[in-house]
Amino acid sequence: MDALIPASEFRWIVPEMILTGFGLVLLIMGCLTRGPVASKISGVLCIAGSLFALIFTVKMWGMNLDIFNQLYTIDNFGTFFKSLFLAILILVALVSLRYADREEIGGGEYYALLMFGVLGMMVMTSSHHFVTIFIGLEVMSLAIYVLCGLLRSELASVEAALKYFLLGAFATGFLLYGMSMIYGSTGLIDVVDLKKYFLMKQPFSATMFIIGLGFLLVGFGFKIASVPFHMWTPDVYQGAPTSITAYMATGVKAAAFGALIRVFFTAFIPFQFGWSEIIWVLAVLTMTVGNITALVQRDVKRILAYSSIAHAGYILVAFITGDRGEASSMLYYLMAYSFMNIGAFTAVIVVQRKGDNTSDLDSFAGLGARHPFIALCMSVFLLSLAGVPPLAGFMGKFYVFSTAVKAQYYWLAIIGFLNSVVAAYYYLRVMMYMYFREPIGEAAGAVDRAPQYGLVMLICMWALLHMGIFPRTFIVMAQKAVGIFG
Repeated sequence: MDALIPASEFRWIVPEMILTGFGLVLLIMGCLTRGPVASKISGVLCIAGSLFALIFTVKMWGMNLDIFNQLYTIDNFGTFFKSLFLAILILVALVSLRYADREEIGGGEYYALLMFGVLGMMVMTSSHHFVTIFIGLEVMSLAIYVLCGLLRSELASVEAALKYFLLGAFATGFLLYGMSMIYGSTGLIDVVDLKKYFLMKQPFSATMFIIGLGFLLVGFGFKIASVPFHMWTPDVYQGAPTSITAYMATGVKAAAFGALIRVFFTAFIPFQFGWSEIIWVLAVLTMTVGNITALVQRDVKRILAYSSIAHAGYILVAFITGDRGEASSMLYYLMAYSFMNIGAFTAVIVVQRKGDNTSDLDSFAGLGARHPFIALCMSVFLLSLAGVPPLAGFMGKFYVFSTAVKAQYYWLAIIGFLNSVVAAYYYLRVMMYMYFREPIGEAAGAVDRAPQYGLVMLICMWALLHMGIFPRTFIVMAQKAVGIFG
């Protein structure tokens, strides 16, 4: 009888239950109904369910407890990430109301998979147990494998799904093998218990543990798209439906970082000086390779893909310090990065034509004269990505690099700053096309000016300006979230 789970504990997972319930309803709707009207209804239900889940999630702020025999955790860290994931889901669903219908991929199953993906993200970041983290990772990954290949008539989309599935399976294997080796060396799979175990200086197999730690870094490195585990990113981001690219670039990356921070800042902080040196090299390589490779790209989706790789490197700069108090800079950066990317990919969707998943630089030529509002929004997102004040991207980089300076990683901060200067070139290059190039041929065609796109871009612009000008509120929220690490 002791193994039974009290029914009262289920009230703490109401957001997850809402997502599951709405997702199942949408799946049934997808089987029974088709067409534009059904797609719109499915999208509205997805947004409504996400809003309900967000309301219940916010109410859990300040709670700190373990449930389901310590397999799941309710704390500020998990609540912060849950709120971010749900905000991303709402914005992507708003974009999809038009985009998914335009590309004829909308339906109950599309929105259901979006919700199930976020469900997996929430589980990943709300657990300190390896088994639960792995379950969350698989739920998220399985949903995204399908979402990447929804443009079945596009070979690039099918290739993206296949490539992400194959490489994702290998990465998951590395992650699972790393967990098993850590279990083999210590007999524990709970990160809190591992921390206590190491602080008590209990004996363990050092060789097996080091190998397991390395495999964990490989698995998480794939999900955050750090060099040298980034090879899948440009092709998958370019081939996937653009709404799903925005979803992956923000939600998946944030979930991976959330799980990475929880695991390493809890269990492996006694070995910080060991893994921080490895992360130091990965951060430099990730920033540099991402930015340099982006310089020669002509497809805006590929530019943003390599940009996302570079931004993973910036976030790793703060991760290296191992300072749990300064980890708040990573959470702030992830929040700002999410709004920047969703806004930028929405602008790409606006410029794309039906049945055309490409986004060549020429399609942005003359956009400033033809459609000034869209060009203005895209400019704000690009400038924020480049780290120009007073936008959130600047404050994010400022906090991250300040963390490195405080920890006396001066060269790392300098390399990060130089990479930011390099990155400004390809961001400004897109703006140059928008304002100083004349459109050529079909590029001069009309854009898709659906109100949903404008609403999403306005929300993202407001968020970036608010976070950049009044950052204290968000920094305090992030500090309270990482306060669980003590």
